[in-house]
Amino acid sequence: MATPRLVYDDDCGFCKWCVRIALRHGEFEPVGFGDLSPDQRARLPAEFESCMHLLTDEAVYSCGEALERVVARFGPGWRRAMNAARRLPCWRRIRERGYRFVADRRAIWGRVRSCSDVE
Repeated sequence: MATPRLVYDDDCGFCKWCVRIALRHGEFEPVGFGDLSPDQRARLPAEFESCMHLLTDEAVYSCGEALERVVARFGPGWRRAMNAARRLPCWRRIRERGYRFVADRRAIWGRVRSCSDVE
């Protein structure tokens, strides 16, 4: 299986910092919005710049679901935690609201954690 591609906002210092953490804990190919190939862009939703995405050979995961899938790839403990969270009755709503809460305030978070490059 090919290495999953982690698609992110390459103009956002906080987003870059988050991708750096993901690369430290899992195996991903980082792809900034500005570096997307036409084929990769075609696989993404129309409003792709509103959140992160995880592209695998089989699927495209976006926003909170992408984050969940990324974290599950950090290792067995993280995978078990995500599997447990998925059993919560309102997990999808919690996941997406949590993701949006952070994503919609990334300029604020960027004042606390930010970097200029993912590697």
